[in-house]
Amino acid sequence: MSYPALQAYIERLASGQAPSSSLRLGEDGQVEGHIFNCWLGSSFHTIRELESGVPTAFAGRVRGISAEDQGLPLWSYLDGAASDDESVALDRLCRTLHSINFFRRDDAGTLHLNVHDRLLSAVSSNHGMAFRRILDSLGLPLERIVLQLPAVNARQNWMLNYVADNYRRNGFRISVKVASAAQLPSILGHARVDGIRIASLHGANAAELTQVLAQAAALNVEVLVKDDTPALREAVARTGAWVLLQERAHGAAADRLAA
Repeated sequence: MSYPALQAYIERLASGQAPSSSLRLGEDGQVEGHIFNCWLGSSFHTIRELESGVPTAFAGRVRGISAEDQGLPLWSYLDGAASDDESVALDRLCRTLHSINFFRRDDAGTLHLNVHDRLLSAVSSNHGMAFRRILDSLGLPLERIVLQLPAVNARQNWMLNYVADNYRRNGFRISVKVASAAQLPSILGHARVDGIRIASLHGANAAELTQVLAQAAALNVEVLVKDDTPALREAVARTGAWVLLQERAHGAAADRLAA
């Protein structure tokens, strides 16, 4: 491990000397977090460059440790949050957990971390500085982390920009999630981002994708997708856009770094 501060922290967890009561070292060597009477761990989905297939990044996802919690998505835990403060605490715990578990393996590439949409409502907090301080204390590289913010409706654009600017001022790269390719021009029109994640390409034809990918390429914005379609391949060939493909969960293959 090339992160001495992180290694020292993990050793303190193993010996019971770390002050945190919300983190522990699991039997498999992965760090686990405790909140809402649940122990949570990390899984990682591989992200590849579309044309070459070369792995370039991983997307961190929360997983339940106990049998009854396995497979529950993050929103299942957020249902137990009674306040914005508790939502923020869970969101920050998950991102801290994924950062520790990713960099303890010291794999190449970047780490993509979700920022849950409930966190955006707590805009009074300096989330970027708080997360940066956690990473700084562990000696982890901010430049290898991409924070994925949720898309919002037009009336909430100010909220998205506020949070994005806060994270950017603290050294993080920013990506925004959209439901479809049709939403990409709107995001690029009002927000300064490093990447866009498109949830679904269903129904998107080559002409539509060529238009939106050309706009992304002109702004040097990477595009992350989960669907590999002929229309997408044609649009990439026309525009030269940088497109990444996130693998879907398939058992152990989706948890490459979780073992």
